[in-house]
Amino acid sequence: MLVENNPYQIDIRLKHETRTLVEAGYRVSVICPRPSGGRLHEVADSVHLYQFPAPSAGDGFLGYLWEYSYSMIAAFVISLFIFLREGFDVVHVHNPPDTFFLTAAFYKLFGKRFVYDHHDLAPEMYRARFKGGGTRVVYRALVLLERLSCRLADHVIATNESYKTVEMERGRVPAERITVVRNGPHLEVEQCTEPDPALQQRASTILGYVGVMGPQDGVDCLLRALYHLIYDLDRRDVFCVIVGKGSMLPELKALAEELHVEEYVWFTGWIPDEDLIRYLSTADICIDPDPSNSFNDRSTMIKVMEYMTLGKPIVAFDLPEHRVTAQDAAVYARPNDEFDLARQIASLMDDPERRQRMGRIGRERIKTELAWACQENYLLEAYQALQ
Repeated sequence: MLVENNPYQIDIRLKHETRTLVEAGYRVSVICPRPSGGRLHEVADSVHLYQFPAPSAGDGFLGYLWEYSYSMIAAFVISLFIFLREGFDVVHVHNPPDTFFLTAAFYKLFGKRFVYDHHDLAPEMYRARFKGGGTRVVYRALVLLERLSCRLADHVIATNESYKTVEMERGRVPAERITVVRNGPHLEVEQCTEPDPALQQRASTILGYVGVMGPQDGVDCLLRALYHLIYDLDRRDVFCVIVGKGSMLPELKALAEELHVEEYVWFTGWIPDEDLIRYLSTADICIDPDPSNSFNDRSTMIKVMEYMTLGKPIVAFDLPEHRVTAQDAAVYARPNDEFDLARQIASLMDDPERRQRMGRIGRERIKTELAWACQENYLLEAYQALQ
């Protein structure tokens, strides 16, 4: 397995997939960035990890070009070592980026199979991240790389039906060569804990957000919705804990001060998992402020399923994949209408019985349909199709 953007230790989907394959009798080696304190080679969960020094994170076109080029070369060199020392039958590539198909193409010359695990729509993500949608040349190049990955793959793994549609229409992949494997959580791992007393005392209603804070993630929408909630709707007995980090964090902190909501917000940064679960367990309402765009409309947000797993009611913009995932576990504001987002938050603040009902609906949906235990058989079916 080739991974560029996360070390094994923090990539939940990667962990789920490798553990499922190991339990099914496969020998799995992962080539990925090395975490702080990690070794070049180690074994975790019976998975062999070959970890290259992580490049500096890309910022802008040249930054991403360097990051992806370095990672592709490093991964290819390590893959040669594994190929000559141990051998393998399948090259399983996780995107982004969509350049790892070049490594897979090399090994296909030796009869190896190629699985393309399509996590993100890179062309749409590019448009969402860069002002004005970026340049047409880069967008078309990203579409081409995605199409080559799809066409060269022996099997494609999609995270939802929207991605499958893109793979069929833009990538021209037959439906029988695509398997949907959603990002299901582990129910045994993510369980509500006792609320955090200090956080609980900050206000009568605690709002929660967890996730990356990039240009496309909408945390700025959340801050403006808080402004409307506090100053236009006069709901001041509220406090929002925002867990995570990203390139927009300094700007978001400045925006909170500009909007005079900084005393109602706590930016925690990345924190240990036990603290994250405790803070979300304290939250009365969880927020997904992802705005409507060509990327978010088609993507399944992991944070939504994390909220549902913990039995938390959700407020989100009305995006197609939000509806598919959360259904009645969320209330939906008009897309990109920050004042309506505030109004929907206020409506749940006033209705604790509805919050509890929504939380039960979300937890049950995870348990019966979306948990990893319900998804792992699809992954194994995809591998059986390679036989």
